[in-house]
Amino acid sequence: MATSLGVLLGILLLLGSRAEAGGVNLLKGRNSSSLLVTVPEISNSGQDYLSSRGSKAVRLGEGLELRSEGSRYADGSGVLKDAFSRVLDEIKAGHAVDGGPSGSGLLAGVRVVILSPDDELNYNVDESYKLSVPATGNPIYALIQAQTVYGALHALQTFSQLCDINLASGTIEISLAPWTIIDRPRFPYRGLLIDTSRHYLPVPVIKSVIDSMTYSKLNVLHWHIVDTQSFPLQIPSYPKLWNGAYSSVERYTIADAVDIVHYAERRGINVLAEIDVPGHALSWGKGYPYLWPSTDCQQPLDVSKESTFKVIDGILSDFSKVFKFRFVHLGGDEVNTSCWTITPHVREWLKQHKMDESGAYEYFVLRAQKIALSHGYEVINWEETFNNFGNKLNPRTVVHNWLGGGVAEKVVAAGLRCIVSNQDKWYLDHLDATWQGFYMNEPLVNISRPEQQKLVIGGEVCMWGEHIDASDIQQTIWPRAAAAAERLWSPLEKLAKDPELIAGRLAHFRCLLNQRGVPAAPLDGLGREAPRGPGSCYKQ
Repeated sequence: MATSLGVLLGILLLLGSRAEAGGVNLLKGRNSSSLLVTVPEISNSGQDYLSSRGSKAVRLGEGLELRSEGSRYADGSGVLKDAFSRVLDEIKAGHAVDGGPSGSGLLAGVRVVILSPDDELNYNVDESYKLSVPATGNPIYALIQAQTVYGALHALQTFSQLCDINLASGTIEISLAPWTIIDRPRFPYRGLLIDTSRHYLPVPVIKSVIDSMTYSKLNVLHWHIVDTQSFPLQIPSYPKLWNGAYSSVERYTIADAVDIVHYAERRGINVLAEIDVPGHALSWGKGYPYLWPSTDCQQPLDVSKESTFKVIDGILSDFSKVFKFRFVHLGGDEVNTSCWTITPHVREWLKQHKMDESGAYEYFVLRAQKIALSHGYEVINWEETFNNFGNKLNPRTVVHNWLGGGVAEKVVAAGLRCIVSNQDKWYLDHLDATWQGFYMNEPLVNISRPEQQKLVIGGEVCMWGEHIDASDIQQTIWPRAAAAAERLWSPLEKLAKDPELIAGRLAHFRCLLNQRGVPAAPLDGLGREAPRGPGSCYKQ
Protein backbone atom coordinates (compact mmCIF):
# COMPACT_ATOMS: atom_id res chain seq x y z
CA MET A 1 0.00 0.00 0.00
CA ALA A 2 1.52 3.30 -1.06
CA THR A 3 0.07 5.40 1.74
CA SER A 4 0.31 4.90 5.47
CA LEU A 5 -2.88 3.56 7.01
CA GLY A 6 -2.11 5.64 10.10
CA VAL A 7 -2.70 8.90 8.24
CA LEU A 8 -6.05 7.64 7.05
CA LEU A 9 -7.07 6.69 10.55
CA GLY A 10 -7.55 10.38 11.28
CA ILE A 11 -10.70 10.46 9.18
CA LEU A 12 -12.20 7.53 11.02
CA LEU A 13 -12.57 9.78 14.05
CA LEU A 14 -15.58 11.27 12.30
CA LEU A 15 -17.14 8.34 10.48
CA GLY A 16 -19.02 6.85 13.39
CA SER A 17 -18.32 3.26 12.39
CA ARG A 18 -15.66 0.58 11.96
CA ALA A 19 -13.92 -0.22 8.71
CA GLU A 20 -14.66 -3.66 7.29
CA ALA A 21 -13.37 -5.51 4.27
CA GLY A 22 -15.23 -5.16 1.01
CA GLY A 23 -16.97 -2.22 -0.57
CA VAL A 24 -19.34 -1.59 -3.42
CA ASN A 25 -18.93 0.14 -6.74
CA LEU A 26 -21.92 2.39 -7.39
CA LEU A 27 -20.71 3.52 -10.79
CA LYS A 28 -21.79 1.75 -13.94
CA GLY A 29 -20.02 1.41 -17.22
CA ARG A 30 -16.64 2.69 -18.42
CA ASN A 31 -17.28 6.28 -19.39
CA SER A 32 -18.92 9.37 -17.99
CA SER A 33 -22.03 9.02 -20.09
CA SER A 34 -22.99 5.80 -18.30
CA LEU A 35 -23.01 7.18 -14.78
CA LEU A 36 -26.15 6.11 -12.93
CA VAL A 37 -28.93 8.69 -13.21
CA THR A 38 -31.47 7.03 -10.93
CA VAL A 39 -30.99 7.98 -7.28
CA PRO A 40 -30.79 5.03 -4.88
CA GLU A 41 -32.02 5.42 -1.33
CA ILE A 42 -29.33 6.77 0.97
CA SER A 43 -29.76 4.00 3.52
CA ASN A 44 -28.24 0.62 2.71
CA SER A 45 -30.49 -2.28 3.76
CA GLY A 46 -31.80 -0.16 6.60
CA GLN A 47 -28.34 0.76 7.88
CA ASP A 48 -27.78 4.28 9.14
CA TYR A 49 -24.04 3.79 9.63
CA LEU A 50 -21.57 1.82 7.55
CA SER A 51 -17.92 2.09 6.63
CA SER A 52 -16.42 -0.50 4.33
CA ARG A 53 -13.07 -0.34 2.57
CA GLY A 54 -10.90 -2.28 0.20
CA SER A 55 -7.18 -2.57 -0.43
CA LYS A 56 -6.38 -0.51 -3.52
CA ALA A 57 -4.98 2.99 -3.99
CA VAL A 58 -6.67 5.46 -6.36
CA ARG A 59 -4.93 8.57 -7.64
CA LEU A 60 -6.78 11.82 -8.19
CA GLY A 61 -6.53 12.98 -11.76
CA GLU A 62 -5.86 16.40 -13.16
CA GLY A 63 -8.66 18.93 -12.90
CA LEU A 64 -10.92 17.11 -10.44
CA GLU A 65 -14.47 18.05 -11.42
CA LEU A 66 -17.78 18.40 -9.64
CA ARG A 67 -20.74 16.77 -11.38
CA SER A 68 -24.42 16.72 -10.48
CA GLU A 69 -26.30 14.45 -12.92
CA GLY A 70 -29.53 13.28 -11.29
CA SER A 71 -29.44 15.87 -8.51
CA ARG A 72 -32.53 17.92 -7.66
CA TYR A 73 -30.41 20.66 -6.09
CA ALA A 74 -29.56 23.40 -8.59
CA ASP A 75 -26.97 25.15 -6.37
CA GLY A 76 -28.11 28.58 -7.46
CA SER A 77 -26.42 30.15 -4.43
CA GLY A 78 -23.16 28.31 -5.05
CA VAL A 79 -23.02 26.61 -1.63
CA LEU A 80 -21.94 23.29 -3.10
CA LYS A 81 -19.59 24.74 -5.70
CA ASP A 82 -17.81 26.85 -3.10
CA ALA A 83 -17.53 23.92 -0.71
CA PHE A 84 -15.98 21.78 -3.44
CA SER A 85 -13.44 24.50 -4.17
CA ARG A 86 -12.55 24.72 -0.47
CA VAL A 87 -12.15 20.96 -0.27
CA LEU A 88 -9.69 20.95 -3.15
CA ASP A 89 -7.60 23.53 -1.30
CA GLU A 90 -7.85 21.53 1.94
CA ILE A 91 -6.68 18.39 0.20
CA LYS A 92 -3.57 20.14 -1.07
CA ALA A 93 -2.90 21.52 2.44
CA GLY A 94 -0.89 24.42 1.07
CA HIS A 95 1.50 22.27 -0.96
CA ALA A 96 2.38 23.25 -4.51
CA VAL A 97 0.90 20.07 -5.96
CA ASP A 98 0.79 19.85 -9.75
CA GLY A 99 -2.50 19.52 -11.54
CA GLY A 100 -2.26 15.75 -11.16
CA PRO A 101 -1.59 12.89 -13.53
CA SER A 102 -3.63 12.22 -16.63
CA GLY A 103 -4.68 8.98 -18.21
CA SER A 104 -6.93 6.04 -17.36
CA GLY A 105 -7.71 4.55 -13.97
CA LEU A 106 -7.72 7.91 -12.22
CA LEU A 107 -10.38 9.53 -10.07
CA ALA A 108 -11.72 12.23 -12.38
CA GLY A 109 -14.18 13.90 -10.05
CA VAL A 110 -17.02 13.74 -7.56
CA ARG A 111 -20.64 13.32 -8.54
CA VAL A 112 -23.05 14.76 -5.98
CA VAL A 113 -26.72 13.76 -6.00
CA ILE A 114 -28.94 15.74 -3.59
CA LEU A 115 -32.63 14.93 -3.20
CA SER A 116 -33.88 18.24 -1.79
CA PRO A 117 -33.81 21.36 -3.99
CA ASP A 118 -33.86 23.57 -0.87
CA ASP A 119 -30.77 24.97 0.84
CA GLU A 120 -32.43 26.74 3.76
CA LEU A 121 -30.51 25.82 6.90
CA ASN A 122 -33.05 24.79 9.51
CA TYR A 123 -32.59 23.24 12.93
CA ASN A 124 -32.52 19.44 12.66
CA VAL A 125 -31.90 19.58 8.92
CA ASP A 126 -31.07 16.17 7.46
CA GLU A 127 -27.26 15.87 7.56
CA SER A 128 -26.98 12.25 6.45
CA TYR A 129 -24.94 11.17 3.46
CA LYS A 130 -23.56 8.24 1.54
CA LEU A 131 -20.07 8.41 0.04
CA SER A 132 -18.70 5.83 -2.37
CA VAL A 133 -15.19 5.85 -3.81
CA PRO A 134 -14.70 3.05 -6.38
CA ALA A 135 -11.33 1.44 -7.05
CA THR A 136 -11.94 0.79 -10.74
CA GLY A 137 -13.51 2.49 -13.73
CA ASN A 138 -12.54 4.60 -16.69
CA PRO A 139 -12.91 7.26 -15.59
CA ILE A 140 -13.54 6.83 -11.85
CA TYR A 141 -15.99 9.13 -10.08
CA ALA A 142 -16.67 9.27 -6.38
CA LEU A 143 -20.41 9.41 -5.64
CA ILE A 144 -22.07 11.41 -2.88
CA GLN A 145 -25.76 10.96 -2.16
CA ALA A 146 -27.53 13.15 0.39
CA GLN A 147 -30.99 14.33 1.27
CA THR A 148 -29.79 17.94 1.57
CA VAL A 149 -26.82 20.01 0.50
CA TYR A 150 -25.69 20.09 4.14
CA GLY A 151 -25.32 16.32 4.21
CA ALA A 152 -23.32 16.67 1.00
CA LEU A 153 -21.01 19.21 2.68
CA HIS A 154 -20.24 16.64 5.39
CA ALA A 155 -19.58 14.04 2.72
CA LEU A 156 -17.15 16.34 0.93
CA GLN A 157 -15.35 16.91 4.23
CA THR A 158 -15.06 13.16 4.78
CA PHE A 159 -13.83 12.76 1.19
CA SER A 160 -11.14 15.37 1.82
CA GLN A 161 -9.93 13.44 4.84
CA LEU A 162 -9.65 10.24 2.82
CA CYS A 163 -7.15 11.97 0.54
CA ASP A 164 -3.43 11.95 1.20
CA ILE A 165 -0.61 13.79 -0.55
CA ASN A 166 2.27 11.67 -1.80
CA LEU A 167 5.00 14.30 -1.89
CA ALA A 168 7.49 11.92 -3.49
CA SER A 169 5.34 11.55 -6.60
CA GLY A 170 3.56 14.90 -6.35
CA THR A 171 0.17 13.21 -6.46
CA ILE A 172 -2.89 12.92 -4.26
CA GLU A 173 -4.11 9.43 -3.44
CA ILE A 174 -6.95 7.65 -1.68
CA SER A 175 -5.83 4.41 -0.09
CA LEU A 176 -7.95 1.38 0.79
CA ALA A 177 -10.44 1.88 -2.04
CA PRO A 178 -13.17 1.00 -2.69
CA TRP A 179 -14.79 2.97 0.14
CA THR A 180 -18.47 3.00 1.08
CA ILE A 181 -19.49 5.23 3.96
CA ILE A 182 -23.04 5.75 5.20
CA ASP A 183 -23.17 8.33 7.95
CA ARG A 184 -25.46 10.57 9.96
CA PRO A 185 -25.20 12.51 13.24
CA ARG A 186 -26.39 11.16 16.55
CA PHE A 187 -27.51 14.58 17.86
CA PRO A 188 -28.94 17.51 15.84
CA TYR A 189 -27.21 20.13 18.03
CA ARG A 190 -23.40 19.96 18.16
CA GLY A 191 -22.15 23.27 19.40
CA LEU A 192 -19.12 25.39 20.19
CA LEU A 193 -19.41 28.57 22.29
CA ILE A 194 -17.21 31.59 21.72
CA ASP A 195 -17.16 34.61 24.03
CA THR A 196 -16.60 38.07 22.50
CA SER A 197 -17.29 40.06 25.66
CA ARG A 198 -14.31 39.04 27.81
CA HIS A 199 -11.99 39.52 24.82
CA TYR A 200 -12.89 40.92 21.42
CA LEU A 201 -12.36 38.44 18.59
CA PRO A 202 -11.76 39.99 15.14
CA VAL A 203 -14.12 38.86 12.38
CA PRO A 204 -11.41 36.87 10.52
CA VAL A 205 -10.69 34.94 13.73
CA ILE A 206 -14.37 34.06 14.14
CA LYS A 207 -14.42 32.88 10.52
CA SER A 208 -11.35 30.73 11.10
CA VAL A 209 -13.13 29.11 14.05
CA ILE A 210 -16.16 28.45 11.83
CA ASP A 211 -13.94 26.83 9.18
CA SER A 212 -12.31 24.61 11.78
CA MET A 213 -15.72 23.52 13.08
CA THR A 214 -16.57 22.02 9.70
CA TYR A 215 -13.61 19.66 9.93
CA SER A 216 -15.20 17.88 12.90
CA LYS A 217 -18.81 18.37 11.78
CA LEU A 218 -19.87 20.73 14.58
CA ASN A 219 -22.96 22.62 13.43
CA VAL A 220 -23.82 25.40 15.93
CA LEU A 221 -21.68 28.43 16.75
CA HIS A 222 -23.00 29.74 20.07
CA TRP A 223 -22.01 33.41 20.01
CA HIS A 224 -21.94 34.75 23.57
CA ILE A 225 -21.83 38.30 22.31
CA VAL A 226 -22.15 40.51 25.38
CA ASP A 227 -21.51 40.24 29.11
CA THR A 228 -20.51 42.30 32.13
CA GLN A 229 -17.22 43.38 30.60
CA SER A 230 -18.25 44.68 27.17
CA PHE A 231 -21.10 45.14 24.70
CA PRO A 232 -19.40 45.05 21.28
CA LEU A 233 -22.40 44.61 18.95
CA GLN A 234 -24.23 47.41 17.15
CA ILE A 235 -27.95 47.47 17.98
CA PRO A 236 -29.75 49.88 15.61
CA SER A 237 -32.78 50.19 17.89
CA TYR A 238 -30.54 51.31 20.78
CA PRO A 239 -27.36 52.66 19.20
CA LYS A 240 -25.67 53.65 22.46
CA LEU A 241 -25.50 50.06 23.70
CA TRP A 242 -22.17 49.51 22.00
CA ASN A 243 -20.75 52.36 24.07
CA GLY A 244 -20.04 49.41 26.32
CA ALA A 245 -17.39 48.11 23.92
CA TYR A 246 -13.75 48.15 25.03
CA SER A 247 -12.86 50.64 22.31
CA SER A 248 -14.27 52.18 19.15
CA VAL A 249 -12.62 49.52 16.98
CA GLU A 250 -13.41 46.47 19.13
CA ARG A 251 -16.95 46.35 17.82
CA TYR A 252 -19.15 44.43 15.39
CA THR A 253 -21.47 46.29 13.06
CA ILE A 254 -24.78 44.77 12.04
CA ALA A 255 -23.15 44.21 8.64
CA ASP A 256 -20.40 42.24 10.40
CA ALA A 257 -23.00 40.08 12.14
CA VAL A 258 -24.84 39.45 8.86
CA ASP A 259 -21.53 38.50 7.24
CA ILE A 260 -20.62 36.07 10.03
CA VAL A 261 -24.05 34.40 9.92
CA HIS A 262 -23.92 34.14 6.12
CA TYR A 263 -20.39 32.74 6.25
CA ALA A 264 -21.42 30.11 8.79
CA GLU A 265 -24.65 29.11 7.08
CA ARG A 266 -22.87 28.44 3.78
CA ARG A 267 -20.80 25.92 5.72
CA GLY A 268 -23.81 24.24 7.35
CA ILE A 269 -23.38 26.00 10.70
CA ASN A 270 -26.15 27.85 12.52
CA VAL A 271 -25.28 30.85 14.69
CA LEU A 272 -26.95 30.97 18.10
CA ALA A 273 -26.92 34.51 19.49
CA GLU A 274 -26.92 35.08 23.25
CA ILE A 275 -27.77 38.05 25.43
CA ASP A 276 -27.48 37.08 29.09
CA VAL A 277 -30.26 38.59 31.22
CA PRO A 278 -30.84 39.82 33.82
CA GLY A 279 -27.31 39.27 35.18
CA HIS A 280 -24.00 39.68 33.35
CA ALA A 281 -25.28 42.98 31.93
CA LEU A 282 -23.28 45.80 33.50
CA SER A 283 -21.96 46.88 30.10
CA TRP A 284 -25.48 47.72 28.91
CA GLY A 285 -25.58 50.71 31.22
CA LYS A 286 -22.50 52.35 29.72
CA GLY A 287 -24.75 53.68 26.98
CA TYR A 288 -28.05 53.68 28.90
CA PRO A 289 -27.40 54.19 32.63
CA TYR A 290 -31.13 53.90 33.42
CA LEU A 291 -30.75 50.14 32.89
CA TRP A 292 -28.71 49.94 36.10
CA PRO A 293 -30.55 49.76 39.42
CA SER A 294 -28.21 52.60 40.42
CA THR A 295 -24.81 53.99 39.53
CA ASP A 296 -23.43 52.30 42.64
CA CYS A 297 -25.13 48.95 42.03
CA GLN A 298 -25.06 48.23 38.31
CA GLN A 299 -26.36 44.71 37.80
CA PRO A 300 -28.61 42.80 37.35
CA LEU A 301 -30.69 44.92 34.99
CA ASP A 302 -33.37 47.01 36.66
CA VAL A 303 -36.41 44.75 36.96
CA SER A 304 -38.68 47.62 38.04
CA LYS A 305 -38.56 49.67 34.83
CA GLU A 306 -40.60 49.07 31.68
CA SER A 307 -37.75 50.64 29.75
CA THR A 308 -35.56 47.63 30.58
CA PHE A 309 -37.91 45.30 28.75
CA LYS A 310 -38.31 47.74 25.86
CA VAL A 311 -34.55 47.55 25.34
CA ILE A 312 -34.64 43.75 25.38
CA ASP A 313 -37.50 43.88 22.88
CA GLY A 314 -35.51 46.20 20.64
CA ILE A 315 -32.43 43.96 20.77
CA LEU A 316 -34.42 40.84 19.93
CA SER A 317 -36.26 42.66 17.15
CA ASP A 318 -32.90 43.56 15.61
CA PHE A 319 -31.64 40.02 16.23
CA SER A 320 -34.58 38.55 14.32
CA LYS A 321 -33.41 40.34 11.17
CA VAL A 322 -29.89 38.88 11.44
CA PHE A 323 -29.86 35.64 13.43
CA LYS A 324 -32.22 33.26 11.66
CA PHE A 325 -31.59 30.20 13.81
CA ARG A 326 -34.70 28.83 15.52
CA PHE A 327 -33.26 29.52 18.96
CA VAL A 328 -31.98 32.52 20.89
CA HIS A 329 -30.07 32.17 24.18
CA LEU A 330 -31.25 34.43 27.01
CA GLY A 331 -28.77 33.32 29.66
CA GLY A 332 -30.30 33.68 33.11
CA ASP A 333 -27.35 32.34 35.08
CA GLU A 334 -25.43 33.60 38.11
CA VAL A 335 -27.94 36.30 39.04
CA ASN A 336 -27.03 38.10 42.25
CA THR A 337 -30.24 39.92 43.14
CA SER A 338 -28.86 41.93 46.09
CA CYS A 339 -28.87 45.16 44.04
CA TRP A 340 -32.63 44.90 43.78
CA THR A 341 -33.13 44.69 47.52
CA ILE A 342 -30.74 47.51 48.48
CA THR A 343 -31.83 50.00 45.79
CA PRO A 344 -34.74 52.06 47.20
CA HIS A 345 -36.89 52.41 44.07
CA VAL A 346 -36.50 48.72 43.15
CA ARG A 347 -37.21 47.66 46.73
CA GLU A 348 -40.38 49.74 46.69
CA TRP A 349 -41.42 48.17 43.37
CA LEU A 350 -40.95 44.71 44.84
CA LYS A 351 -43.10 45.66 47.79
CA GLN A 352 -45.87 47.00 45.54
CA HIS A 353 -45.86 43.84 43.46
CA LYS A 354 -45.64 41.58 46.52
CA MET A 355 -42.43 39.97 45.27
CA ASP A 356 -39.23 38.95 46.94
CA GLU A 357 -35.99 38.95 45.00
CA SER A 358 -36.44 35.31 43.92
CA GLY A 359 -39.88 36.12 42.56
CA ALA A 360 -38.44 39.09 40.68
CA TYR A 361 -35.78 36.85 39.11
CA GLU A 362 -38.51 34.50 37.91
CA TYR A 363 -40.62 37.41 36.65
CA PHE A 364 -37.70 38.83 34.67
CA VAL A 365 -36.74 35.54 33.00
CA LEU A 366 -40.31 34.64 32.08
CA ARG A 367 -41.04 38.09 30.70
CA ALA A 368 -37.86 38.00 28.60
CA GLN A 369 -38.94 34.59 27.30
CA LYS A 370 -42.30 36.02 26.19
CA ILE A 371 -40.54 38.81 24.32
CA ALA A 372 -38.31 36.31 22.50
CA LEU A 373 -41.30 34.13 21.63
CA SER A 374 -43.06 37.18 20.18
CA HIS A 375 -40.16 37.53 17.73
CA GLY A 376 -40.48 33.91 16.59
CA TYR A 377 -37.66 32.44 18.67
CA GLU A 378 -37.58 29.40 20.90
CA VAL A 379 -35.60 30.11 24.06
CA ILE A 380 -32.50 28.54 25.56
CA ASN A 381 -31.72 29.39 29.20
CA TRP A 382 -28.88 28.36 31.48
CA GLU A 383 -29.83 25.71 34.02
CA GLU A 384 -30.30 28.02 37.05
CA THR A 385 -33.66 29.02 35.61
CA PHE A 386 -34.76 25.38 35.69
CA ASN A 387 -33.24 24.76 39.10
CA ASN A 388 -35.18 27.69 40.59
CA PHE A 389 -38.54 27.65 38.80
CA GLY A 390 -38.45 24.90 36.19
CA ASN A 391 -42.20 24.30 36.31
CA LYS A 392 -42.83 27.92 35.31
CA LEU A 393 -40.62 27.97 32.21
CA ASN A 394 -42.25 28.04 28.81
CA PRO A 395 -42.72 24.41 27.72
CA ARG A 396 -40.66 25.10 24.57
CA THR A 397 -37.64 26.12 26.68
CA VAL A 398 -34.33 24.37 26.13
CA VAL A 399 -32.37 24.13 29.39
CA HIS A 400 -28.60 24.50 29.01
CA ASN A 401 -26.82 22.35 31.59
CA TRP A 402 -23.43 23.64 32.75
CA LEU A 403 -23.02 23.31 36.52
CA GLY A 404 -22.55 19.56 36.70
CA GLY A 405 -24.01 16.11 36.26
CA GLY A 406 -27.51 14.91 37.04
CA VAL A 407 -29.29 17.95 35.62
CA ALA A 408 -30.14 16.65 32.15
CA GLU A 409 -32.05 13.68 33.54
CA LYS A 410 -34.17 16.01 35.70
CA VAL A 411 -34.83 18.35 32.78
CA VAL A 412 -36.06 15.66 30.42
CA ALA A 413 -38.09 14.01 33.18
CA ALA A 414 -39.92 17.34 33.42
CA GLY A 415 -40.61 17.20 29.67
CA LEU A 416 -38.20 19.95 28.64
CA ARG A 417 -35.36 19.78 26.14
CA CYS A 418 -31.74 19.98 27.21
CA ILE A 419 -28.26 20.82 25.92
CA VAL A 420 -25.34 19.37 27.87
CA SER A 421 -22.19 21.41 28.58
CA ASN A 422 -21.21 20.34 32.11
CA GLN A 423 -18.24 22.49 33.04
CA ASP A 424 -16.11 19.76 34.60
CA LYS A 425 -15.85 18.01 31.21
CA TRP A 426 -16.77 20.34 28.34
CA TYR A 427 -15.45 23.77 29.34
CA LEU A 428 -12.44 24.46 27.14
CA ASP A 429 -11.20 27.27 29.35
CA HIS A 430 -10.62 24.63 32.05
CA LEU A 431 -7.14 23.76 30.85
CA ASP A 432 -6.99 20.80 33.23
CA ALA A 433 -10.01 19.24 31.49
CA THR A 434 -8.37 16.49 29.44
CA TRP A 435 -9.25 15.28 25.98
CA GLN A 436 -10.03 11.91 27.55
CA GLY A 437 -12.69 13.57 29.69
CA PHE A 438 -14.08 15.39 26.67
CA TYR A 439 -14.38 12.07 24.83
CA MET A 440 -15.99 10.10 27.66
CA ASN A 441 -18.59 12.74 28.66
CA GLU A 442 -21.90 11.07 27.74
CA PRO A 443 -24.94 13.39 27.37
CA LEU A 444 -27.43 10.57 27.93
CA VAL A 445 -25.97 9.20 31.15
CA ASN A 446 -28.78 7.83 33.35
CA ILE A 447 -31.37 8.64 30.68
CA SER A 448 -32.68 5.33 29.37
CA ARG A 449 -36.23 5.99 28.16
CA PRO A 450 -36.24 6.69 24.39
CA GLU A 451 -38.80 9.48 24.63
CA GLN A 452 -36.59 11.27 27.17
CA GLN A 453 -33.38 10.64 25.23
CA LYS A 454 -34.90 12.52 22.29
CA LEU A 455 -35.27 15.58 24.51
CA VAL A 456 -31.49 15.85 24.83
CA ILE A 457 -30.94 17.68 21.56
CA GLY A 458 -27.16 17.61 21.86
CA GLY A 459 -24.19 19.15 23.55
CA GLU A 460 -21.78 22.02 23.37
CA VAL A 461 -18.16 22.70 24.27
CA CYS A 462 -17.63 26.19 25.71
CA MET A 463 -14.68 28.47 24.99
CA TRP A 464 -15.14 31.16 27.61
CA GLY A 465 -12.97 34.17 26.96
CA GLU A 466 -11.49 35.39 30.24
CA HIS A 467 -8.05 34.06 29.35
CA ILE A 468 -8.17 33.65 25.58
CA ASP A 469 -8.11 36.06 22.69
CA ALA A 470 -7.18 35.96 19.00
CA SER A 471 -3.66 34.81 19.91
CA ASP A 472 -4.59 31.50 21.51
CA ILE A 473 -8.23 30.62 20.88
CA GLN A 474 -7.68 27.88 18.32
CA GLN A 475 -5.04 25.94 20.27
CA THR A 476 -7.32 26.12 23.31
CA ILE A 477 -10.29 24.73 21.35
CA TRP A 478 -8.47 22.00 19.45
CA PRO A 479 -8.01 19.07 19.58
CA ARG A 480 -10.13 18.61 22.72
CA ALA A 481 -13.29 19.86 20.98
CA ALA A 482 -12.85 17.13 18.36
CA ALA A 483 -13.05 14.46 21.07
CA ALA A 484 -16.46 15.83 22.09
CA ALA A 485 -17.47 16.16 18.42
CA GLU A 486 -17.04 12.43 17.93
CA ARG A 487 -19.32 11.71 20.89
CA LEU A 488 -21.96 14.05 19.52
CA TRP A 489 -21.78 12.66 15.97
CA SER A 490 -21.20 8.93 16.36
CA PRO A 491 -23.70 6.32 17.56
CA LEU A 492 -23.13 5.27 21.16
CA GLU A 493 -22.38 1.65 20.28
CA LYS A 494 -19.54 2.70 17.96
CA LEU A 495 -17.75 4.86 20.55
CA ALA A 496 -14.66 3.49 22.25
CA LYS A 497 -15.10 2.39 25.85
CA ASP A 498 -11.49 3.36 26.56
CA PRO A 499 -10.41 6.79 25.28
CA GLU A 500 -6.84 5.61 24.78
CA LEU A 501 -8.11 3.51 21.88
CA ILE A 502 -8.78 6.69 19.90
CA ALA A 503 -5.58 8.53 20.89
CA GLY A 504 -3.85 7.69 17.60
CA ARG A 505 -6.78 8.83 15.50
CA LEU A 506 -7.15 12.05 17.47
CA ALA A 507 -3.42 12.74 17.13
CA HIS A 508 -3.72 12.32 13.35
CA PHE A 509 -6.75 14.59 13.28
CA ARG A 510 -4.81 17.20 15.25
CA CYS A 511 -2.02 17.02 12.65
CA LEU A 512 -4.58 17.39 9.86
CA LEU A 513 -5.80 20.57 11.55
CA ASN A 514 -2.21 21.85 11.70
CA GLN A 515 -1.75 21.07 8.01
CA ARG A 516 -4.85 23.15 7.27
CA GLY A 517 -3.48 26.10 9.20
CA VAL A 518 -5.36 25.52 12.47
CA PRO A 519 -2.91 25.75 15.40
CA ALA A 520 -4.33 22.80 17.34
CA ALA A 521 -2.30 21.98 20.45
CA PRO A 522 -0.63 18.62 21.15
CA LEU A 523 -2.63 15.86 22.81
CA ASP A 524 0.19 15.28 25.26
CA GLY A 525 -0.38 17.59 28.21
CA LEU A 526 -3.09 19.97 29.33
CA GLY A 527 -5.17 22.29 27.16
CA ARG A 528 -3.14 24.47 24.73
CA GLU A 529 0.13 23.14 26.13
CA ALA A 530 3.22 23.64 23.96
CA PRO A 531 5.13 20.66 22.52
CA ARG A 532 7.47 19.19 25.12
CA GLY A 533 10.34 18.89 22.70
CA PRO A 534 11.32 18.14 19.10
CA GLY A 535 9.46 15.39 17.32
CA SER A 536 6.81 14.38 14.84
CA CYS A 537 3.37 15.94 15.04
CA TYR A 538 1.90 12.45 15.09
CA LYS A 539 3.66 11.56 18.34
CA GLN A 540 2.73 14.65 20.37
